[in-house]
Amino acid sequence: MIVLTKEELPECPVATTIQLIGNKWKLLIIKNLLHKTFRFNELRRDIPGISQKVLTENLKSLEKDGLINRKVYPEVPLRVEYNLSEVGNSLRGIIKHMELWGIEYKNRI
Repeated sequence: MIVLTKEELPECPVATTIQLIGNKWKLLIIKNLLHKTFRFNELRRDIPGISQKVLTENLKSLEKDGLINRKVYPEVPLRVEYNLSEVGNSLRGIIKHMELWGIEYKNRI
């Protein structure tokens, strides 16, 4: 469910990308979802330092922007799973390049 229109996005494509994934929590959520589908508490355990509130806000934002899918299973207790949408999965190359750059940077210092 993409809410933003082209007119609402920045003119600069880099600024658009930053607007959509430009905080550390969103990047870490996406990095995890590149590997598998996660439930909320699994994500929270897998991302050190993220609070329940911040995780909830970022998941809602990523879903609103069409980068992740949220699937609710009508069970008791309620089960909710998150995975990358097709658009979100297209970030795989960007995240991989960031990972490689981070490795190279760490090796230099």
